[in-house]
Amino acid sequence: MSLEQQARPLIRADNFIDGRWVAAQSGKRFVVTDPATGECIAEVADSGPQDARAATDAAARALPQWRARLPTERAAVLHRWHALILANQDALAALISLEQGKPLAEGRGEVAYGASYVAWFADEATRIYGDLIPQRQRGKKMSAVKEPIGIVAAITPWNFPLAMIARKIAPALAAGCTVVGKPAEDTPLTALALVQLAHEAGVPAGVLNLIASSRESAVEAVADWLGDSRVRKITFTGSTPVGKYLARESAGTLKKLSLELGGNAPFIVFDDADLDAAVEGLLAAKLRNGGQTCVCPNRVYVQDRIYDRFAARLRDRVAALRVGPATDDASQIGPMINLRAVDKIARHVEDALANGATLLTGGRRLTELGPNYYAPTVLGDASSKMALCGEETFGPVVPLFRFDTEQQAVDAANDTPFGLAAYFYSENPRRIERVSRALEAGIVGINEGALSSEAAPFGGVKESGYGREGSKYGLDDYLSIKYLCQGGLE
Repeated sequence: MSLEQQARPLIRADNFIDGRWVAAQSGKRFVVTDPATGECIAEVADSGPQDARAATDAAARALPQWRARLPTERAAVLHRWHALILANQDALAALISLEQGKPLAEGRGEVAYGASYVAWFADEATRIYGDLIPQRQRGKKMSAVKEPIGIVAAITPWNFPLAMIARKIAPALAAGCTVVGKPAEDTPLTALALVQLAHEAGVPAGVLNLIASSRESAVEAVADWLGDSRVRKITFTGSTPVGKYLARESAGTLKKLSLELGGNAPFIVFDDADLDAAVEGLLAAKLRNGGQTCVCPNRVYVQDRIYDRFAARLRDRVAALRVGPATDDASQIGPMINLRAVDKIARHVEDALANGATLLTGGRRLTELGPNYYAPTVLGDASSKMALCGEETFGPVVPLFRFDTEQQAVDAANDTPFGLAAYFYSENPRRIERVSRALEAGIVGINEGALSSEAAPFGGVKESGYGREGSKYGLDDYLSIKYLCQGGLE
């Protein structure tokens, strides 16, 4: 059975507004393609500001009743949604692989990962505590309570089309908020399928609304939410320039923002590291989803004494990776999302080679497989003058930088405006303590390449954004604190 045949029962091509599937009011549609083949999967509603406003109207009508539900009642709906996601894991994984391109095993992993956020926040819904503030004056009682912030607009990227929107919608619904959302134009089908399952789980009409739009229509559609005072929060995962735009344009109504933005993650291998563990950790961190994740290491710093041994081991492992479409069970890396992504990867590699890098493996387009494939690549002798040092490559390219001292490595790692993730490998407990404190990042992997967990706070510092997703802290971004002062008690 093909990926499309597996995914077909869950494919929806219209907007979901007020509990109904509706076409865009303009009647326009856009094509969603399979990055492995370029073939059309579906023609999807191409929404504009009128559709965004209709979604907000529905969310506003549904808000009073949803926020009034008991936390246990909201939790029960989320638990049913979680069960339906897992029951449809194979079809959802096929849909992810079909429209995003990642290998099917990674698609299944993403479904489980996204579902874990729904289960986590279902439980957290029943743990929204306030505080009784110690009395400061006689006859007065002071307390603080947490309330849902209101309507939340969720805008998500293409690289994890299920997990990213699940970890935004789940805490919003758990907190008692209603949601309007827009997935990336490259991968709207997975998000629409997820909303269908939420509807089947009993999420009431108007509580969760999703519109799709092309790249050309998205700006106007989202602008309607930015200017609407009823939308009280924006949660966005994507590039730093777009995050800055959202912050500027929503300032007129002083919305609360959660922004998980670009990264330029360093990966440091000290000479006291377990080299085999470091190689495996780097492969897990860098080549997941073909290097198309925001926490992928973009710069790999290796201490001079072990550089040659590490480079040789990494080269051999990367050269052996199998590249191909998700329809091939042996594929470990799939196509990039589109030709623009491949062009950027090729440009970074060409620039690095022109500026003195050594090609250890890869370094070419795999046109025999299709236009969106690029060979996993390792570059030696990388330097700060190369474009890939300052720009996020977002592809399967591993540049190796030499360093001599610990301080040099830390200084180089922090020499970026971004601060989402950082990694380092060392067996020295004192160094572990020093470096983990010195790295300027919201997430630090210590002898570990796989960082994400629904129980951990995910987010960055500096120009990688603010706010946290997941964990017990993740619910706070969807709540406001109200102070209550009651007098006349004596």
